[in-house]
Formats: sequence, structure tokens, C-alpha cells
Amino acid sequence: MSSDKILSRVQEYYDEKIRTHGPTERGVDWNSHESQQLRFAQLLKLIDHDRSFTVNDFGCGYGALIDYLEKRGFQFQYVGFDISSDMIAKAEELHLRSSRINFVNNQEQLREADYTVASGIFNVKLNTADAEWKKYMLDVLEAMNSLSRIGFAFNALTKYSDAELMRSNLYYADPLFFFDHCKTEYSRFATLLHDYPLYEFTILVRKE
Repeated sequence: MSSDKILSRVQEYYDEKIRTHGPTERGVDWNSHESQQLRFAQLLKLIDHDRSFTVNDFGCGYGALIDYLEKRGFQFQYVGFDISSDMIAKAEELHLRSSRINFVNNQEQLREADYTVASGIFNVKLNTADAEWKKYMLDVLEAMNSLSRIGFAFNALTKYSDAELMRSNLYYADPLFFFDHCKTEYSRFATLLHDYPLYEFTILVRKE
């Protein structure tokens, strides 16, 4: 299956979610506000909070990461990208465009930033074969690496999830494979976080 077909199906899935649930955690397919905040906390362990930074939010949804950053007083410039035009429309409704905040729905419009982060974009494979989804993930990681001056971070569901809770339309990645890939392909400064109470992992890649 081509990446265009994969993205088209995923776009339809998330368009339906945001239309049904609005700009809430359910609207981006998370179970709760608490779990969404915990994911942000893991991803942002990548970032040096003591200085201003630029960040690409790859799969930004309705822009919830902006609220997280602002609430904690971070100094940042932000570009959110999402394949769902409905998500982007809601993000623009909630967050005024400015010299500090911008949204795009075409990946080609993204420019290099200090950091690129992605939360939840690798979870919903629908009926895509596992091997095809894995290749898609690797392609996206390559793009994230090229868009990041200092580093990038992403999360994914883990293959160590309880078998009885796993769903066929979701992708459960091997954290050891992706850690090894990031360590050997991108930077020796790679970190695997798998010690927080969600059925997932986060990988941080800091460049030299």
C-alpha cells in the first residue's frame, strides 16, 4: 500500500474523531486528559527548557501541545502540522496565528526547527499490514530527523502491551528495534523511555 493511501485512511479516521468529539482528548483518540499530559511530559524531556526554542509538532491535532507549553512558561516558536484539515481548522480556531504560532497541513511546508515531536501518530494503522506500517514509520522518522537541528522525539504503542487488550487496528511497535534504529542511524545520544504507566514508549534523539 502506498503512503498516500495509508495517509488518506488515517486522515478520514481523525477527521471523524474531531467532528464527533471536538477539540478534546477523545477528538485525537486519547483516553484522558491525564494520559495526554503524561505523553507531553515524556516528549519534552528532549528539550532544553532554559532557553527559547523552535518546535515542529508533527501530527499536531488541535494544538494541545501549545497549551501545555504556555502553561509552563516555555519560550518557543511553534509550527503544527497535521494531515487532517479538520484538525488544522480547529487548531486555528483555538490558537491565533502569529509570528510565534503557525499551522500547516502539507508536510512540504515544514521547515527545520530546533526540535520535532510526534505524539500518537504511529498508533492507528487501521487495516494496513504491519510490515507496511513499520516502513511508513521509518519514512516519517527520516523526515523528522531532517527537520530537526537539535533533536526529535516520538512515542508509539509497545509490543509489551497485555495481549488481551491489544486491538487489530492499532500498531504495537518493538521499542528495542526503534531504539536500535535511532541509535545507529541518527545519533548515539538516543534515549528509550519505557517506565511510565501507559502501554507505550517514547524515544528521544539528541544530535551531537
